[in-house]
Amino acid sequence: MNATIWHNPACGTSRKTLAILQETPGVRLSVVEYLKNPYSADKLRQLFADAGVAPRDALRLRGTDAEERGLKDASDDEIIAAMAANPAYVERPFVETDKGARLCRPQDRVHEIL
Repeated sequence: MNATIWHNPACGTSRKTLAILQETPGVRLSVVEYLKNPYSADKLRQLFADAGVAPRDALRLRGTDAEERGLKDASDDEIIAAMAANPAYVERPFVETDKGARLCRPQDRVHEIL
């Protein structure tokens, strides 16, 4: 099975999710450090649709200025544009496999797509 994790090495949940993927037999893993290789707006739209989450549900408020910038009440398109410009606004980690995509908070949600 192919799996891609959009990973932030500074995030404990992301590290735990990565460990689950690395320990799962048969997983061919790609790791994208999204702070170094940001998402495109189209990729965000696709991940959100596949994971069944709204952009607002994937907006990281803690540790960012997203709320002060009014993103909590912004439109989906405005949120996605802000996320594409500043990937720190994206909650983490997202994982995509042959079985779908999930926002893996908590990390055990990754098992739903393995």
